[in-house]
Amino acid sequence: QVQLVESGGGLAQPGGSLKLSCAASGIIFSIYTMGWYRQAPGKQRELVARITSIGNTNYADSVKGRFTITRDNAKNTMSLQMNSLNAEDTAVYYCNAEIVTMPGYNYWGQGTQVTVSS
Repeated sequence: QVQLVESGGGLAQPGGSLKLSCAASGIIFSIYTMGWYRQAPGKQRELVARITSIGNTNYADSVKGRFTITRDNAKNTMSLQMNSLNAEDTAVYYCNAEIVTMPGYNYWGQGTQVTVSS
């Protein structure tokens, strides 16, 4: 049974920081591309950041230079360090695990709320 469990969401002030974590089980974590997506009210889910099995990363333009995605294959965890947060970062953040070349191997966490407000 595949489980992706996010943690670390909450309320942050504009300019503040939060760190999200995703703990994976039931998959061979090291071979999956891991990603963070987010969905704000009334908007489509969008990619925030992604890290491949070998550590290559890519980011949405809106978060480049502010967010950092990392993974620890020994601990089956992935993190997203979010700095310089602004109101537009408010959304539910989802952890994703996928094998890009095998469409059936695509899993989602339940999501964690991030709210940026003063």
